[in-house]
Amino acid sequence: MSVWRKSSYSIESNDSVEIGRSIGIRGSKAPAAHLPVSSDTWSAFLRSVKS
Repeated sequence: MSVWRKSSYSIESNDSVEIGRSIGIRGSKAPAAHLPVSSDTWSAFLRSVKS
């Protein structure tokens, strides 16, 4: 079973983006579908957002 996490800044709703470690990104409204994202790509994204 995959573990998906919602941001702690998200309000309690189904309009959130969830992240699955080594899995990808999905929307709470359509949890069956997800966008695969590698660890390297995710790390690069986070570095970009932080800078």
